[in-house]
Amino acid sequence: MRGIAEAGPAASLRARRWDVIVLGGALPGLVTAARLGLDGLRVLVIEEEAAAGLYPGLREPFLITGSAAGGILDACLKALTVPLIERRKLEPDPVGFQVVLPDIRLDVGDPIATAEEIVAWGLAKPEVARGLVRAIAEAGVAERAAMLDAAVVRGATPRGGPRAPGMPRVARHGRGLPVEVASPPPALRPLLDAQVRALSNLAEGTPPPEARGRLLGSALEGAASYRVAEGFLRGCLRRRIQSLFGEFRTLPGRFDLLDLGGHPGITAPGTTDLWVGRALVLNAPRGCMAPALRELGGDPPEVFAAPPPTRRRVAVHLRVRRSVLPEAMASRVVVLGDPTKAADALNVVSIALFPAAQSGSDRTELIASAVVPEAEASEHRAAIEAELARRVSDLMPFCEGQLVREPVPRVLWDDDAALSDPKLGEGWPVEAEIRLSAKPAIYALPRESLAALGMEGDLLLGWRAGDVIRSELP
Repeated sequence: MRGIAEAGPAASLRARRWDVIVLGGALPGLVTAARLGLDGLRVLVIEEEAAAGLYPGLREPFLITGSAAGGILDACLKALTVPLIERRKLEPDPVGFQVVLPDIRLDVGDPIATAEEIVAWGLAKPEVARGLVRAIAEAGVAERAAMLDAAVVRGATPRGGPRAPGMPRVARHGRGLPVEVASPPPALRPLLDAQVRALSNLAEGTPPPEARGRLLGSALEGAASYRVAEGFLRGCLRRRIQSLFGEFRTLPGRFDLLDLGGHPGITAPGTTDLWVGRALVLNAPRGCMAPALRELGGDPPEVFAAPPPTRRRVAVHLRVRRSVLPEAMASRVVVLGDPTKAADALNVVSIALFPAAQSGSDRTELIASAVVPEAEASEHRAAIEAELARRVSDLMPFCEGQLVREPVPRVLWDDDAALSDPKLGEGWPVEAEIRLSAKPAIYALPRESLAALGMEGDLLLGWRAGDVIRSELP
């Protein structure tokens, strides 16, 4: 492939070989690495040093759903044969999250309790609330079944012959939203829109009806939280990869992509190590890789060419004493600042609480984030972060002087906070193309293709991509 230099017998490079190299530490690639390792393949995961050093909560999904029997997460972890002792670290949480408006604090979780909350806050009559919640739950279950059945991704062209250019293969499970969900009471629409914005990984696009039903319905199936600092979903997957003889390495900055006899390899300037695989999986936004390598003085190969991300999830990491947390505050909160305005940008702030890094500490780790345009994130990041911290303090009347701001290192290419939308006609429920080249064998995990499904889309993308890549490796 053009732009990838061939590694000649230069002599001084020492090649270390794996079956598959996963470039980037985002959630889909960790699932792919575990899936490949399960089949006995030797896998190397390469992360950017700054990304690997981030506080783990900054890269965790806002809401972890589907851990109960039959859920997407449960099915994925079982498929990866994650030990029961690891799965049990995820504890059920009766409240998925709270949606907070200026005069409302609505708990979303158990369907019966959620309907009662809607009635108690005067947002709908009992029969309307029950009908709405029932319709959301049914839409979520139907889409979950479709997700578990869908092919999701494809690699090489099927043997049945090539498709005509531009003709996507559409999964056979298109559905719409029940009328109760598509046209909710006006008082409830802003709350539903805020939930969708908080749970979706799309940049600017609106999730299709199928994905919207799944996002809204997933929280009603039961959320889960890690109560111990050594938890975290990403940590669970890392431990699974290492138990399957996978390895992790970090790169401090620039790297070069080389072709060693038809096999892709990664090397960093100034080193003599060349990491070579039978296949390479790009698990970071290609729209971030190319500009990052140029900034670092490199010449990115054509395989990294992609549109830049249009939005970014800007986050602040705060540390707070547990004593100043409001007693009724859930582990996850969606704050809608002004329900008369669009549920977008800083009008929707997601807040997630995590256990302290040190056992016995009276501190709680807190991550507040919002999805904002990339240009604003670049030009006004300090102001955005200050506004996020202010939104947190507004929820805690007695936190003055108790919020400690932790630094968040800048990440260049291994950046799962950068968000993009799929091209027109692509995205769920259309299958995504993951094969970029055959010689050398390079795949990409297009997170935007399942971004409308949020965390579960990341899991599904990594799981199915692992199956496809394994089937194509000689």
